Amino acid sequence: MKRHYMTRNLSLIFIYVAVLSVSNVIAQTEKVERDYVERAKLTEDQEKEVISLAIKCGLKKPIVRISTHNMFPTPFRGIRVQGVEKINGREVTTQILSMSYSKWLEPGAKPSKSQTREGDFWAGKPYTQKKIILKIKGKEVRTSSIQGMTLEECEMILVKLLDGEYETGAQINKNLLQEVDWNKPSGFFKRGESLSIGFLHKVKDSGFFDLQISRKNDKIIIEQMFQAIP
Repeated sequence: MKRHYMTRNLSLIFIYVAVLSVSNVIAQTEKVERDYVERAKLTEDQEKEVISLAIKCGLKKPIVRISTHNMFPTPFRGIRVQGVEKINGREVTTQILSMSYSKWLEPGAKPSKSQTREGDFWAGKPYTQKKIILKIKGKEVRTSSIQGMTLEECEMILVKLLDGEYETGAQINKNLLQEVDWNKPSGFFKRGESLSIGFLHKVKDSGFFDLQISRKNDKIIIEQMFQAIP
């Protein structure tokens, strides 16, 4: 009789834990930010699977963002899951998990032995993304890397670029400059007198630009411009 009573209680505990886990995942989906490309939108049930898998893979709660992206030039798509940001002064660290969905990859695609699978989704371990905060006109802009420059120098140059206070060299395609997202600098790099700044394209997943810049007194001159197209 006692054994039957204990077994029944254990069963009720397992059911309670399972219901609690599902409730937590549902609560997570209500708070999460979504950023989906047109060809890669997740349903509510799929989002629950994605969040559940992300937690199993070691992404710390709360999950704050799920995004999808094109993997140009292939027709495949991918998923990124993001944890909460931690800010220490000007440095921002975030846990990121890249995730695969079998129906968005080549036929027969499977996870590796080191990856965790749930349904049609799989992933490895999360990594830590680090970014640096630049303060521009009362708002924050983030960049991945600064080398050979101070924060103040980067901010000064970025303000001039945002305001259009720059000159261009003879080789610059001014129409192409209209495609640059000045609010998304990927990095600032200086070696000697050589200065380059990376920016993302305004259209998501459409590559990035590398601008070679020179400075003469307070003037900013874009000497060369390279575009990386996926």
